[in-house]
Amino acid sequence: MQNENNDTQTNQTDTTADDTQIKDDLTALERDIHDALVDGVNIHETVHNLTLRAINADRLDIDSIRRIVTAVVTGVQEGSQKQLLTASNQTQTAKSQITEAVSGLDSALARVAEATKLAMQEAAGRAQKFSDQELVRTKSDLEGLESLFLDTLQNTTSAAKGTISEIWDDVTTHAKNNGTVVGAQLKDTLSLFAQQASSVGYAQLEAGAHLAQSTAGFIHKIATGVLSGIKDHTQHKK
Repeated sequence: MQNENNDTQTNQTDTTADDTQIKDDLTALERDIHDALVDGVNIHETVHNLTLRAINADRLDIDSIRRIVTAVVTGVQEGSQKQLLTASNQTQTAKSQITEAVSGLDSALARVAEATKLAMQEAAGRAQKFSDQELVRTKSDLEGLESLFLDTLQNTTSAAKGTISEIWDDVTTHAKNNGTVVGAQLKDTLSLFAQQASSVGYAQLEAGAHLAQSTAGFIHKIATGVLSGIKDHTQHKK
């Protein structure tokens, strides 16, 4: 009984420590995004890279990505708001910066979808297959990725006030009406899921292939430039 109590206390302590670390990481991410907006240099690239680096092997699920996206957009909102408060006639500059930042976030999420596709293609090349459960779960998460992105933008628009609200409304409306980079990539990635689902015996896990871990590995390589040879089609696409 004593051992069970000790194990429970240890698990609770570990969970608390993990929650604290996640909170600290998200706060740091929000601050880095804020600073990028204030600096106003290479905003698209900075937001793109910071977002990818925040998504790692321990957080590759839709809830974690939601928290990361929220932190990024909050940082963008606070950074752009600061710009408006510290200088007059900066509306156009603020809009340009928000547009760049949102584009960077959009392209980073597209990279997550692309990384999943690359992981599946590599597994297929090695005659490995992911389990039915993995495919269903990951497919469900990916299908909600674009909605998560657009919903976060809409929530920010609703919460903002004054000029900054008008800017967010324009950016959000444009994303909804003209489509997103992540949405385009998702169509390509999800088509591969359909092929996997139609393959014979795909429900059996072969050679220990794990989709979340494999995808996280590709995200890490993309974020650190290991896959720099792969042309980044999302870099400058708005």
